Amino acid sequence: MSNKTLTDNEYRQFAQFLEQQSGIVLGDNKQYLVSSRLSPLMAKFNCESLSLLVKMAMGSLDRQLRVDVIDAMTTNETLWFRDKFPFELMAEVILPEYAALAKPLKIWSAACSSGQEPYSLAMTLMAFQQRRPGTLSGTSIVGTDISPSMLERCGVAEYDHLALGRGLTEEHKRQFFEPLPHQNRMKVKDNVRKLVTFKPLNLLDSYSSMGKFDVIFCRNVLIYFGSEAKIKILRQFAAALNPKGILFLGASESLAGLSDDFDMVRCNPGIFYRKR
Repeated sequence: MSNKTLTDNEYRQFAQFLEQQSGIVLGDNKQYLVSSRLSPLMAKFNCESLSLLVKMAMGSLDRQLRVDVIDAMTTNETLWFRDKFPFELMAEVILPEYAALAKPLKIWSAACSSGQEPYSLAMTLMAFQQRRPGTLSGTSIVGTDISPSMLERCGVAEYDHLALGRGLTEEHKRQFFEPLPHQNRMKVKDNVRKLVTFKPLNLLDSYSSMGKFDVIFCRNVLIYFGSEAKIKILRQFAAALNPKGILFLGASESLAGLSDDFDMVRCNPGIFYRKR
């Protein structure tokens, strides 16, 4: 057996550990995924085998190893203005609703990965304020993620040409980004960045210290969790939302059989959920 593979029993134990620590459900026959994501850590932590690396991570002796292993196993697939319709609904329905109430919003981008979603929300807000000067001042956006490396990238807010090509128009780049001396890289402008703060958060932990929100984006995240974890997270989202607060999920995600705390609001296109 290769030193970069796990036995079936080791894999089952690690999958159980990962779900307990992060909520991520690996499922069967994902040994290749564990190997490809964790093998690069073997040299860093001086482990001659993947088996030893996983055993050490599941123990309590090396906290940094445990953090790095969970970080490596976290899926960080994202792009700007993903699926478009949630951001169109923010611009055309939700921001006007709160502007009419003359109150700022608190927006949470949960599991924000490398920052594209919260920064897309900030750009949506700024574009709305350009059309409606003086509205929604004081609105804030917080992005959270379990991954320290992703939060570091969020704070730096620099993106290469591949990331910049996924969902951004040339107008977005001109208005909200500044070019960097390094070839094919751009940085989110300061006036966009100041609208967003980033914090570490495991969605299985308590959200009470976060305060209350008007809008929560948790898109294409619940698909990686088991049913019990989904129910817990949705219950905590409902508690973290103000009355009539709004929840956005991914296009393939549903609340069916998981939560009775929300009403579905159908739009054309797309849907969102409003707290009862």
